[in-house]
Amino acid sequence: MLPRAHHPSLHPRTRRSLALAALALVLLIPARACAAGPAAYAPNEVLVKYATATRLLHLPNGISVPTALARLRGRRDVLWAVPDYRAHASGEFIPNDPGIAGVAGDWKLLQWNFLGTFGVNAPEAWANVAADGAPGGRGVVVAVLDTGIAYANRGRFRRSPDFNPYGFVRGYDFVAHNSFPNDHNGHGTFVAGTIAESTNNGYGLTGLAYGVRLMAVRVLNSQGEGDASTIAEGVRFAVRHGARVINLSLEFSSEVTSSDIPELIEAMRYARRRGVVVIAAAGNEGHATIAYPARAPDVVAVGATTEHGCLANYSNDGSGLTLVAPGGGADADLPGDPNCHPEQPSGHGIYQMTFTGSSPRRFGFPSGYEGTSMASPHVAATAALVIASGVLGRRPSPAQIVARLRATARPLGGPGDSRLYGAGLVNAAAATAPGGPGAVG
Repeated sequence: MLPRAHHPSLHPRTRRSLALAALALVLLIPARACAAGPAAYAPNEVLVKYATATRLLHLPNGISVPTALARLRGRRDVLWAVPDYRAHASGEFIPNDPGIAGVAGDWKLLQWNFLGTFGVNAPEAWANVAADGAPGGRGVVVAVLDTGIAYANRGRFRRSPDFNPYGFVRGYDFVAHNSFPNDHNGHGTFVAGTIAESTNNGYGLTGLAYGVRLMAVRVLNSQGEGDASTIAEGVRFAVRHGARVINLSLEFSSEVTSSDIPELIEAMRYARRRGVVVIAAAGNEGHATIAYPARAPDVVAVGATTEHGCLANYSNDGSGLTLVAPGGGADADLPGDPNCHPEQPSGHGIYQMTFTGSSPRRFGFPSGYEGTSMASPHVAATAALVIASGVLGRRPSPAQIVARLRATARPLGGPGDSRLYGAGLVNAAAATAPGGPGAVG
């Protein structure tokens, strides 16, 4: 029998203005960026640095900011030319999604993983990529290899009401062998929601990379299990059909080694050669060894942290762990780590819209979701935001993206705790900010 993977979703216990000016030397902001939001700039002014002085130029009617910038940057006497950006009070983008409470902005009450003390700094990341002309990671395709996604209305299946119907590219169902990768479990829809649930639409919760397009690739059955050969097929499909990021919120049992799954190991190597970043869950057994496929050298291995900033008690750790991200649940017992309080009540889990029961027709925000499956899509979404931001250039390699994620991560634990936390807690804001490690310009 071929090794079978399963999703580890549920634990058994159930100043920007100066930086933007520098960035504008490299990126030509499209005209639509001046419409509204954190990327807004004066529609009829540009700031120009000559050899002897810096001047604010007022543009004549009919000349747009991008047109003026293109002309000015071609002149030898101009050192730089940038839009005259408008600041806003918070330095963040706070969407109006109402969460469960039904009040605009109340997504913050549930989504500590995006905004809390030990979240991934989503609002600042949203502002960063919007300023770069790619709100929510627009222009990037992320493949979710899972139990499917509630992406469309077809037969007994319904699209999750907080997904944009135009936010998907063609996927495939490698379990049923057809072109309709509907979710038969709810796990894949949850994972996809963390990445790209519709945001600032006055409904539901938010998605970290809400502007990306999702590719649903069903490789796990209704029980959340799938063969290595099927998953390998899914990886190759995603690469060949334009995915830039692949999320694998699944794991094999601890007995499975790389020699047992050669076809999947080769598929992930193929993805990396083709410039695709593969992100995978480290596993939920609380072992000091990372599970495959996250353990493979061509994969970003993601452990899980709690609301308190501690390693979750179920999260696998060990050599080769790349990063950690919010997964929710109870703290691990790590004496000496000031963030870990296993004797106290567990922190909250992770929330996104998915099935409220077994029916693929009823949606809500069920509790009890915690695990490295929930952590992995935070990193996949952040990788997509990094790509969309252009901070690493037009087409960064997987190695460049991973280096950026590691270099901008928030350290947790002590100096010798890389086996527990890898490079630290993924920080979407720092990863997408202008400048810093690996930045172009």
